[in-house]
Amino acid sequence: MRYYQTMNTIGRILRFTSFGESHGVAVGGVLDGLPAGLRVDKERIRHALARRAGRLLPAGFPAEEYENGLAMSQRACKEPDEVEFLSGLWDGVSLGTPIAFIIRNRDSRPEDYAALQDVFRPGHADLTYQAKYGVRDPRGGGRASARETAARVVAGTIAAQWLEMQGVKISARVLEAGGETEPERIRTLIREVQTAGDSIGGIVGCTVSGLPAGTGEPLFDKLQARIACAVMSINACKGFDYGSGFEGRSRRGSELNPQSGGALGGISDGNNFTFRCVFKPTPSISLPQEALCTDGSRTSIRIHGRHDVCVALRAPAVVEAMTALAVADLMMLQRAGSPN
Repeated sequence: MRYYQTMNTIGRILRFTSFGESHGVAVGGVLDGLPAGLRVDKERIRHALARRAGRLLPAGFPAEEYENGLAMSQRACKEPDEVEFLSGLWDGVSLGTPIAFIIRNRDSRPEDYAALQDVFRPGHADLTYQAKYGVRDPRGGGRASARETAARVVAGTIAAQWLEMQGVKISARVLEAGGETEPERIRTLIREVQTAGDSIGGIVGCTVSGLPAGTGEPLFDKLQARIACAVMSINACKGFDYGSGFEGRSRRGSELNPQSGGALGGISDGNNFTFRCVFKPTPSISLPQEALCTDGSRTSIRIHGRHDVCVALRAPAVVEAMTALAVADLMMLQRAGSPN
């Protein structure tokens, strides 16, 4: 039997622990360290979960497109995502104690993955989870499934409400999908890719405004490092840059020095903190792919099911949530070390 320490918790003072598998009974989490007295807006949480699921599409995408399954996982669209709070709230107000919650999986279909128990799907974490633990949940990827991000959105939306009381706001949006930036061209491309049984990636941009100067820790807990760590933990996220990012490599210091990107030395300077993150194409596609089997042989598979054409379209809600958890934790850490 193998024993491993696993990291399912993020944060120092504001700590979030996630649990659950894609096709298990439920996914959920525990948010610990939230101050008492915050009135939690449950409608705000429902709205954020709807964005994550694809029931509310990014700006420029008509609502009727959801009915046609435009780029959205049909499971995500059908899951009601009803949050059950188990502790930490009284009459909707935080008690300062751990806030525990679950979201039951109402539309799980583990039978969709019966044929994949002995196959490591290309581009998925099947092989690496097997290598690490010696056992894996083959039903949709288990813990590695994007279904787990529903719990992140609940916790992150609560953290965002606390941040807004401090004057901090976080907003993410789709900047690009498949190389296209205009909603109409993105819709056309997605229909083409969907018909072909393939997938595309995309870029999400995010802005943190109102962040007090001094937020962030020197060296190993820099503002951008903590946010990057949180955002890069999201499924399918493959890259992160902030401020001028990689584009700054071709510009001169005289141009870039006045543009801090919101942080200097890893500490907020009081300006807006802006970043971008890249999401890879969904690895679950219906085109034939060569896959490694558990016995070492290889086979050709087509992955059928209810998969996204472009996960980036549903990512902004998750990006906001993880950013909120990281920023709120850093702000609480700053206050804990303040003599005032």
